[in-house]
Amino acid sequence: MSLNPVFRRQFLRDLGLSASALPFVAGLPGLRADESAAPKAKRLVIMFSPNGTLPGEFWPKDFGDDRPLELGPMLAPLEPFKKQMLILKGVHNRVGGDGDQHMRGISCLLTACELNPGNIQGGSHNPAGWARGISIDQEIKNFFQSRKSTSTRFGSLEFGVAVPNRADPWTRMSYAGNNKPIAPVDDPVQMFERIYGGVQERENLASVLDHIMDDLKGVSKKISSEDRRLLSEHMQLVRELELELASAKQNDELAHPQPEIDPDIEIVNDNTPQVSRMQIDMLVNAMANDMTRVATLQFMRSVGQARMRWLGIEDGHHTLSHKPDKDKVAAEKLWKINHWFAGELAYLAKRLAETPEPGSKGGSMLDNTQIVWLNELGKGNNHTLQNIPFLLIGGGCGFKTGRAIDFKDRTHNSLWLSIAHGLGHGIKTFGKAEFCQHGPLSLG
Repeated sequence: MSLNPVFRRQFLRDLGLSASALPFVAGLPGLRADESAAPKAKRLVIMFSPNGTLPGEFWPKDFGDDRPLELGPMLAPLEPFKKQMLILKGVHNRVGGDGDQHMRGISCLLTACELNPGNIQGGSHNPAGWARGISIDQEIKNFFQSRKSTSTRFGSLEFGVAVPNRADPWTRMSYAGNNKPIAPVDDPVQMFERIYGGVQERENLASVLDHIMDDLKGVSKKISSEDRRLLSEHMQLVRELELELASAKQNDELAHPQPEIDPDIEIVNDNTPQVSRMQIDMLVNAMANDMTRVATLQFMRSVGQARMRWLGIEDGHHTLSHKPDKDKVAAEKLWKINHWFAGELAYLAKRLAETPEPGSKGGSMLDNTQIVWLNELGKGNNHTLQNIPFLLIGGGCGFKTGRAIDFKDRTHNSLWLSIAHGLGHGIKTFGKAEFCQHGPLSLG
């Protein structure tokens, strides 16, 4: 019989653990009377990258169950996960209303409902405000948190990578409800602090583990061999992350200074790849320790002008996305950018695939995690909200994978219904109800 989170934490205290040790062991799946009764975990990770894709490079040439999935060179980093992948074409964001395409692209992406009236002006469209409803990640979070068997310490974690320090509908995709945007945390130090606590109280981020190592050694003798293995890996990664964060902070490598020429245009530092891997490592580690089963990973923002100098690109991403198709130089740079995003997704999938499912006799965390990679636009230079590039990896929802499907004309509301149902949440509508009339997509 599983222990619910409240009794589990009391159980850990009864083992003699100090309060500071609880974040490291409270989520261990083996702390139950009968490990064989452990429910299979289901998880959701949503990864966002901005400014559209290159359709000719993203979509495979063939669609259908009888066609083997073939990836083009731009998506080559994802080749190892082809059998666990679903690419969906013909899924459109039909949500209209106020706000420009970028604004409605990102803030209506996970909410599937309109923006509120507001005074934030974008492009030549009517001004708008925040989204009117909850986002799918928070809907799933609330569903999981309402059940003892799936409730976790955090419910959800929102990771950011180079998201500028500003609050507007171009920077927010997660919403707790109507007019309730959730800001992603793009500082790895802050995220580490949130997950493990007390970091700022220690000069130079001196290891939090040193203060609780005796506690952890003591409890390791009283838990299963599977939890001992997981605890050892967890502590090792936490220590490595902390040392890396301390070194980066000492060298001021985690800062994202705004350029003097225009404070509204961000220039992403060369440390972005380092920050991305730190955030992904913390995301996977938090899920491995069952601190959360829902996470978002947001790269930059809609209309973002990131300068990806580590790729040899000095141009702003948004400016490049507006170049005409015949501009081969711009297309090559956009190819490199999207290839890099695919590589970060591949790293996330790899980390989940190489982590054994806690409490299971076989399989990996990727087998029970649904990753969704998406974008606010189908194509940058025409701002289309049709054919949003949805790429799914993992077995969390139990979909039939290793294929590409062209639905021709379905709403992304239907996709979120499919995701919810696959994770056990049998809602009838999500977002704008009129766009749910055809029900969930057939992905079985």
